[in-house]
Amino acid sequence: MTLQQLRYMIVIAETGSLSRASEQLYMAQPSLTASLRELEKELGVTIFHRTGKGVTLTADGEEFLLYARQLYGQYESVLEKYGSSGARKKKFGVSAQHYSFAVKAFVEMVREYDMTEYEFAVRETKTMDVITDVSTMRSEIGILYLSEFNHRAMEKLFSSHNLVFTPLIDCRAYVYLWRKHPLAGKKSVSMEDLRPYPCLSFEQGDGATFYLAEEIFSARSYEREIKVTDRATVLNLMVGLGGFILCSGIICEELNGDDYVALPLASDGETPDSRMKIGYVTRKNTAPSRMGSLYVSELKRYLTEHVAPDDIEKIYT
Repeated sequence: MTLQQLRYMIVIAETGSLSRASEQLYMAQPSLTASLRELEKELGVTIFHRTGKGVTLTADGEEFLLYARQLYGQYESVLEKYGSSGARKKKFGVSAQHYSFAVKAFVEMVREYDMTEYEFAVRETKTMDVITDVSTMRSEIGILYLSEFNHRAMEKLFSSHNLVFTPLIDCRAYVYLWRKHPLAGKKSVSMEDLRPYPCLSFEQGDGATFYLAEEIFSARSYEREIKVTDRATVLNLMVGLGGFILCSGIICEELNGDDYVALPLASDGETPDSRMKIGYVTRKNTAPSRMGSLYVSELKRYLTEHVAPDDIEKIYT
């Protein structure tokens, strides 16, 4: 098994097609196919299912891809630090649940660098993808939250993926609504107030447990519920259907606009503990890059400067 074969596999998985992968790799498709077969023979597993529409990973292939990305990512890191090629771009990636403040901090961090010399990536994605991206070094930092409900399950996932969680802020849950929503004028909103309106939540994929949900009280049953995949759709459904989403209340109006409001979620028998601990995950025993350190600094600066003291319980410095 060679590093070149690992790269071939990663590109095939990302493109979902041998022909597109061969074009991206600037090599003949028969040569790529032969290399893949040699790797599968050496490993004793089938990595891809071949169909007329392309290729998909097998269960063994999905598991092996995690190791392949990790190994090849470490190889690229060594080249970036010690290689002689001045043309190679340094890479930095962030994976996050759907937090506009995480994107805002990314924007401020990127402004400090010459984008012709660096390759940046920011991914708003599913909770499990955040964990996997950091574990496989696809991203250096992952942003997500813990609560009284999910923290034990999440901490087990962090441990099994060789990750460490560092808290940024403790805050209570808020309800995010369109500014012209019937409830928008209230000082706080209860779950009973929200009952007539559709609850919006970010889709986590087939088989995902309640513990992976981005929204607090994920195990609760709602009469009206709509799953979405991106932040823009959430905002559209707030306007079009009067929907709401439970969130941290830390909203970057510069990115989301000012047509929406975040109202405190009133405590009652249905919401006994609405506290959230938002933080970031990194790989254990891995020193942060200069970009990673700057990104965390920008996160802390934004939270310190833009979150009202009454809205938080603690900011970690």
